[in-house]
Amino acid sequence: MEINQFALYQLKNIPENRMIRYRSYQTLQEQHIPVRYENYEQVYLGRMKKGDTPDTIRTRMGEHPPRRSACHSLSVSDVLVLNSGGEITAYYVEKEGFVVIAGFLRLGSSGALISYDTTDFHIEGKEGSWLAYDSIIIDGREFFLMEHTVYGAQAANVVLDSAGNMVVDNVFHGFDEAVKQQIREYLHPPVKEPEPEKPKKPVMENWQKAYENGEYLRSAEITEEQNYNMIDGRMNNLPNKPRKIGGRVSVLDRLHLKQAEIARRSGKAVPQMAAEEEMERRRK
Repeated sequence: MEINQFALYQLKNIPENRMIRYRSYQTLQEQHIPVRYENYEQVYLGRMKKGDTPDTIRTRMGEHPPRRSACHSLSVSDVLVLNSGGEITAYYVEKEGFVVIAGFLRLGSSGALISYDTTDFHIEGKEGSWLAYDSIIIDGREFFLMEHTVYGAQAANVVLDSAGNMVVDNVFHGFDEAVKQQIREYLHPPVKEPEPEKPKKPVMENWQKAYENGEYLRSAEITEEQNYNMIDGRMNNLPNKPRKIGGRVSVLDRLHLKQAEIARRSGKAVPQMAAEEEMERRRK
């Protein structure tokens, strides 16, 4: 299930924050003061409505302030964090509008290779060194937009995960929708459906094969048939009656008759006659 909620962060009520409270983001940048999560506390957590933006949330909270929260109305220096469908974005609240800020929420563990403070990082297959220029959190994982330390905006950026793995190459417009889609495909690669197995044909008897495909059995007969003039779909069969040529029984038939007579005397079956009897038994 997709998570769609927002959180409001306000500066902790401590002396150290007096100099940055209610200051614009530009003022902080000019004074080189970073917006750090450690200086804030979460004062409200609510559900987002369909089509919500930072502006609509700001308007709604101004018209209907939270009753059970000690937070004050949205003011300059607050941070509004939106989690829309697993994509987390932090906005610095200005007098008018918002400024997207990177690196406010930190998800990297102590063993992460890349962080928002990474500089002089060497990417495999890429020349020179790179630094983390921006970051985004999608589906609970953080990804970093890396910029070349020498060429800067003149070179294409790349997106790495916290382990330093290449996720998207040749990035020209930051975390635009196309890059976000490639990150989601990296997180959830499409599952390739296995090809359906072809049905196996049942094992058939020789006479069934002849019934299904006469050509197959014809080839088998040519290699095994003892009566080469009887290619008729029946393996190793003997003629029903002796054939006569010019009034005389053929030499081949006389040979088969002699073999049959020897077999009867010895009590053994002639191989080709036994095969014929077996075929006849199976037909019944």
